[in-house]
Amino acid sequence: MKQDLNQRKNIRLESHDYSRAGCYFITICVIEKHPMLGKILPVQQEIVLSEIGWTVKNEIRKIPDCYEDVAIDKYVVMPNHIHMILTTGNRTQIATSVSRIIKQFKGSITKQIGFSLWQRSFYDHVVRDQKDYRRLCQYIEMNPSAWKEDMFFVLDSE
Repeated sequence: MKQDLNQRKNIRLESHDYSRAGCYFITICVIEKHPMLGKILPVQQEIVLSEIGWTVKNEIRKIPDCYEDVAIDKYVVMPNHIHMILTTGNRTQIATSVSRIIKQFKGSITKQIGFSLWQRSFYDHVVRDQKDYRRLCQYIEMNPSAWKEDMFFVLDSE
């Protein structure tokens, strides 16, 4: 019984090749969901990033420079998590998987700030079509204004 508790469930889509061209909605959470990346101004409903939050934002912006044919179409840095839409194109050389991109992204931030900020793993959703893509873009845009209804909302982030 104890052995079952220690094994993590694989949350990746089994039949999908994450190194091929695709569009992915990614969510990465801060360990124990501490609001270390910033706070939401309640009246303006916009985020004010902490120093760590700015480091995260800058690293998100660097991802396309580090990988051939990878783009970040949209993203938001929230107090205790980030969302991004990561698009990978057809690459001629050996493709880097989405998991590898996220692992290196997290590692770069850990190295810069001097400690591990992130929960293990990340959530991904393979974007199915244009309707799905538009829905996720809107979700990212509206995330700061819907913070109090967000599943990751914590009181001490205001």
